[in-house]
Amino acid sequence: MSRVRVWDLPVRAFHWLIVVIVPAQYWTARQEMMDFHILLGQVALGLILFRIIWGLIGSSTARFAGFVRGPGAILAHLRGRREAAIGHSPIGALSVVALLVLLLVQVGLGLFATDEDGLYSGPLSHLVSFETAETLAERHEQVFYVLLGLIGLHVAAILYYLVVKRDNLVAPMITGDRAGNGVEAMAAAPAWRFLVAAATAAGLTWAIVTLL
Repeated sequence: MSRVRVWDLPVRAFHWLIVVIVPAQYWTARQEMMDFHILLGQVALGLILFRIIWGLIGSSTARFAGFVRGPGAILAHLRGRREAAIGHSPIGALSVVALLVLLLVQVGLGLFATDEDGLYSGPLSHLVSFETAETLAERHEQVFYVLLGLIGLHVAAILYYLVVKRDNLVAPMITGDRAGNGVEAMAAAPAWRFLVAAATAAGLTWAIVTLL
């Protein structure tokens, strides 16, 4: 089969950076390396904001409008009627959106959280009371385990596709290409859109952590 471009570099870079940052966040919290933990949280915020913006103006397979489907498409996919298309499946799209939402909630809670001694606080913790910041810190920890559960389902689905359907979903996220006859390749976004998305995400992150 011929190979077609399915994922652009920004999408792949975001994916693998999140793969690194999530366990790093867990490890730094367990080791009480809170300065580094907070810094990684700010990096994660910038990455998530970038992915949201890229989901609006990026390459065809990166855009939410290109892969988020309605209930009819999801049911058809579950019944085995697969579209001749590249990118996320309707079920995969639900997973991507859910992960992004949970990541954003997790980082958002961390922005307002503080520890029980008030020694380490998120950059927006001053906007709420100390008691509220402590409560949000507890929610921050709880949501992390929900996030781990969703990541576990995501990994399980990848393994199912690999073992049962003989469809390697990891390799295309590394190389950007996958086999696909009769499907249209990804329509790449121009470089200036990447610069706009990156600059906007960086600017918003800086404003959130320093100006609010």
